[in-house]
Amino acid sequence: MSEKKTPFYDIHKKLNAKIVPFAGYLMPVMYDSINAEHGRVRSKVGMFDISHMGEFTISGPGAKDFVQRLVTNDLSKLVENQIMYTCMCYEDGGIVDDILVYNFKDHLLLVINGSNIDKDFAHISKYAPENAELVNKSDETALIAIQGPLCNDVMARLCDYQLDDLKYYNAAFTKIAGEKILLSRTGYTGEDGFELYIPADIAARLWEPIYDVVTDLGGSPIGLGARDSLRLEMKFALYGNDISETTNPLEAGLGWVVKPDKGEFIGRDAIVKAKEQGLTRRLIGFQIEGKAFPRPGYVISHDGQNIGEVTSGVFSPSLQKGIGMGYVAKRHTRPGSKFDIEIRDKKLPAIVVKPPFYKRNT
Repeated sequence: MSEKKTPFYDIHKKLNAKIVPFAGYLMPVMYDSINAEHGRVRSKVGMFDISHMGEFTISGPGAKDFVQRLVTNDLSKLVENQIMYTCMCYEDGGIVDDILVYNFKDHLLLVINGSNIDKDFAHISKYAPENAELVNKSDETALIAIQGPLCNDVMARLCDYQLDDLKYYNAAFTKIAGEKILLSRTGYTGEDGFELYIPADIAARLWEPIYDVVTDLGGSPIGLGARDSLRLEMKFALYGNDISETTNPLEAGLGWVVKPDKGEFIGRDAIVKAKEQGLTRRLIGFQIEGKAFPRPGYVISHDGQNIGEVTSGVFSPSLQKGIGMGYVAKRHTRPGSKFDIEIRDKKLPAIVVKPPFYKRNT
């Protein structure tokens, strides 16, 4: 199957971005360098094309009860226009996807990982009741993320919404260049940030005013390469690497979004059973001294025994160290635990660190 183009594809080409296939789309991995783009987000501001993400709406009288049964977190805690991070699971407790749920007056919006659009739609459709309507809005929606210390300055110059009223993990409707968009405040970099959900047919036209403000403030477009290093410095999980159908939320460190006491949900019994039996492994973050950095699939060993595998790794631009994540046997998961990462036939010492790797203003 050929990859899709986001509404900003031609703009990325004009900016000489390096474009690669990702999650079924042709996406910019970088514009000048990953390190430079990473630094701009940490120090100033960057704009990301993340239109590969999927968007589903669920409406109708049974929508909220249905999604409450679909996800692990407790949606009854959500007020109007609030957002919640959660997981969808299979009956065996494996993770279908980690998603955001937006709670609006007349519908719910589910934002999902781009590589999972078809799989997630099939999974949700399997359980959807007749009084809840599921619609895939992914092809109709473009998505730009504004991330960094100056994100507030960017949005203040683009829209007239009172940004101080838009709290973390909340959403609102506003206008940019006279066009109505959905604005939210979540983020995937560890910095303050906004997401702009834009109708796909007008998205390319709105890029220019956003780009002009971002670059005027010293920022730039940012590719997926820096997005990955930024999220990894925060130990944010990436579906397909750090979480998947073979992992449950508890061993992935996502127990905080699992609420068994709320009542029945898909995968609840398996997750409760796993907790009662005791976990045998956990997802940890580790760092390596020096310039080497781990890659997914590298073996994690201790005293010559294989105890796990790297799921994500990068050379951190902020810390100037190799950092990574991986599942290891439970006895090796405490901060300060030491083991080896096998890189190119060498065993390099690593140490478990308490996340996040990077902390703002330190």
